[in-house]
Amino acid sequence: MDLQPWVPPQACTLPTEEQPLRVAEFDALFSQAVLSVTRPRPELLRLGLTRDPETAARSAELATRENQCCSFFTFTLTISDELTLDVAVPSEHVPVLDALAARAEASA
Repeated sequence: MDLQPWVPPQACTLPTEEQPLRVAEFDALFSQAVLSVTRPRPELLRLGLTRDPETAARSAELATRENQCCSFFTFTLTISDELTLDVAVPSEHVPVLDALAARAEASA
């Protein structure tokens, strides 16, 4: 899969050499744990995940690290009868969310 960047370089503080590794981590999560991908609105991506403690921990850890370098993301992990990871962005970053959603859909 192409490693097109999701985030404009000026919006991300992750060192360039680490970016492909982060993309690979998201791709692994998408292919191993994502059950559904929905867009309730343009600024919000909702990922339905496999409901188990490992997926919850892995998702929370990855979201925390991603938010450290791309602070415009807002991640919300919800554990109820389903496990969901919501990814929200301000309207100016919808193209970034579109790219993330496309990767999730392609891998899920």
